[in-house]
Amino acid sequence: MGILRIVATPIGNLEDLTYRARRILAESDFVLCEDTRVTKKLLDHYEISTPTISYHQHSNDLKTDKIIALLKEDKNLALVTDAGTPGISDPGSSLVAAVRQEFGAGVKIESVPGVSALTAAISIAGFGFDRFLFLGFLPHKKGRQTMLKEIFDSHYPAIAYESKHRIVKLLEELIKMSGERKTPIEVRVARELTKLFESFYSGRPEKVLSELQSDPNSLKGEFVVLMEKPKK
Repeated sequence: MGILRIVATPIGNLEDLTYRARRILAESDFVLCEDTRVTKKLLDHYEISTPTISYHQHSNDLKTDKIIALLKEDKNLALVTDAGTPGISDPGSSLVAAVRQEFGAGVKIESVPGVSALTAAISIAGFGFDRFLFLGFLPHKKGRQTMLKEIFDSHYPAIAYESKHRIVKLLEELIKMSGERKTPIEVRVARELTKLFESFYSGRPEKVLSELQSDPNSLKGEFVVLMEKPKK
């Protein structure tokens, strides 16, 4: 029986790949990845020649069956996401669930931990995150308002991922709901973590929105949004 290893990869700075992750990627029979082109850049940087197999949110059961067959053939597999830790707001958890369902306790699945945008943002946020509500990427339409209400109803700070296409929308929604509920909210927005133009914004959502919109370049990249109601 082969081993499935869940390998964290850099979210921007290629130097963040751990020694262990580098070894595992080189020793595996195949690397399972969201986008083979993205992962190839990482593998080429470290002169790793392991062949890749695509596995992403649109992969069907045939692809899952192929991966399960490889494990039965004693192939060792490394699952990566385009950036960060697989299974956090990406389809990696679906594959792990399918493999566990197929093999039960007979399969060995190992974590090869490393960087995550979630923990990276928390580490520089500046307020307590011993407990928090993580919402991943908010839905584009259906269910979005429900999740926004969860942010204001939660007793704990909330964290969400957002893309450049919807970061302005999210901040505008927070401003609107804050006014309607007469509940102030503080936000911290981490952009392009570990990359050349990493930046961090903090304050009420209207302040952060103004700062982002004042520089068009600030609306590029990926965002981690940390939200907290001021303590009374």
